[in-house]
Amino acid sequence: MSVSFDFSGKSVIVTGAAQGIGRQIAQSFFDAGARVAAFDIDRAGMAALENSALLVDVDLSDQQAVATAVETVVAKFGGIDILVTAAGGVRGQVGGPIEAVTQENWQRLFAANVESALWCAQAVAPHMKRRSAGRIVTISSGAGLRPSLTGIQAYSAAKHALVGLTKQLALELGPSGITVNSVAPGFVLSNPNTQRQWDSYSADQQDRLVASTFMRRLGTPEDIAAAALFLASEETSWISGQILSVDGGRA
Repeated sequence: MSVSFDFSGKSVIVTGAAQGIGRQIAQSFFDAGARVAAFDIDRAGMAALENSALLVDVDLSDQQAVATAVETVVAKFGGIDILVTAAGGVRGQVGGPIEAVTQENWQRLFAANVESALWCAQAVAPHMKRRSAGRIVTISSGAGLRPSLTGIQAYSAAKHALVGLTKQLALELGPSGITVNSVAPGFVLSNPNTQRQWDSYSADQQDRLVASTFMRRLGTPEDIAAAALFLASEETSWISGQILSVDGGRA
């Protein structure tokens, strides 16, 4: 059996599409023949996708706004086959001691990384259930499997929570023919925040991070997009509740 990323006739929502990994995933689905809806609060950042996707500016932490946005896509596309939740990140935060953690910063990262995925899955689930089929792919992080290199407690905790949510949704939605999996990227230079993090490391730290990766390189958005398309493909109908580490191998 040959594996082909052909998504002709499929309708896809990709969140966090304004930059980096999310933008590349949206573009990759379009290139593979899908109808794509790009969700992000940053409309200007999604401009690069204006010829590839339906652009929907939405606050993904707002449950009702997400539900409305999904209904807009369903009305336009006639349904929804695939959801990829790539929204999240550190939202400009940096690492620090636990004594410096504020309630606002903690809640902001949970809203961006966990609640956004929950509200999107909640909104698409009824449409997928009616078809007895669907794919949901969350983009978590190596920080959801081990302590985070960012040093941000809320980011690591939120990504661990997203991994748990992924597995719980897989259990709940499996009987309806819906798979739920996650891609856990390693260090990927994909946006200004990851670039700032990389630049904050000394040359020795950078060398040690690359040396601890089996493939001896950092990841790219294309690496993560390929994994997301794999988990969204027809060939993965018996893969669910899994976390796929895409990190070049870690020592």
